[in-house]
Amino acid sequence: MENNSQVVFQLQGLNDSLTNRRIYFSLALTAYLGTIFVNLTLIVTICLEKTLHQPIYIFLCNLCFNGICGASCFFPKLLHDLLADAHVITYAGCLTQMFATYSYIFCEFSTLTVMAFDRYVAVCQPLRYRALISVQRVAQLLLLTWCVSLMETTAGAILLARLPICGRHVPKLFCTNWEVVKLSCSDTAANSTYGFLILCFHVSQTGLILFSYAHLVQTALRSHSGRRKFVQTCLPHLVTLLTFTASLLFDTLFSRYGGSSIDVVQNALAAEFLVVPPFINPIIYGMNLQQIRTRICLRFTLRTKENR
Repeated sequence: MENNSQVVFQLQGLNDSLTNRRIYFSLALTAYLGTIFVNLTLIVTICLEKTLHQPIYIFLCNLCFNGICGASCFFPKLLHDLLADAHVITYAGCLTQMFATYSYIFCEFSTLTVMAFDRYVAVCQPLRYRALISVQRVAQLLLLTWCVSLMETTAGAILLARLPICGRHVPKLFCTNWEVVKLSCSDTAANSTYGFLILCFHVSQTGLILFSYAHLVQTALRSHSGRRKFVQTCLPHLVTLLTFTASLLFDTLFSRYGGSSIDVVQNALAAEFLVVPPFINPIIYGMNLQQIRTRICLRFTLRTKENR
């Protein structure tokens, strides 16, 4: 650890000869500010409107807050590197970025799983919904979501921190566990095993959600109210899940099988899970959930009239 504390990694995701850096900086800054804006708009709207103090909207607040955390562990460093000549990060900074990134990933999966359970009960067992999804149960599920995510991330960080680092070059825009593990000069079997177990766990989460949705679709098609619930709340959740899973899968495959060549476009696509889901999730829900859409439009209309 004494040697590791002196390590400074070279991030090679941005080509040194990259032109038009200010244009990329403007685009990245706009994307980051846009992500913060749409997520905060949804969070503030739900918090201020008492009619929206329902389990599905509380879980949605948690999803939006996690999206802000995910974007914030990527964009600030990227914005700095786009204007800097040297794209470096300290060992402590790399560990911190990885901890924040994987906490976001695990919390996203856990939140989507909890939301899937909420939608399953709402559509398939509507008469028992209030009993099964009580205020206490919502608080317990949120606490469980964050505790499990932080425990998963902490275990991975401990396994990584014990490894001596021999390399310095990270061929990505940001630090990832797999890329740093490959720079170690000791046995990484424990890290690989843990990574495989975590992968299986979250893949099983995704499979469980999809399986529940298969049953949910059958139930929803039986009635008009069920179909309406599915289109308004379940379909956005399904799109969110598939978008996040596909983005994360691309990054995983790129890290493990992308080869040693460094391409800016590939690196940008590999960071998609930190850029796209946090931005489009509140938009998808804001457009599909009528109550949220109505409240947001009403607030902007009133604010416009006040300014006049």
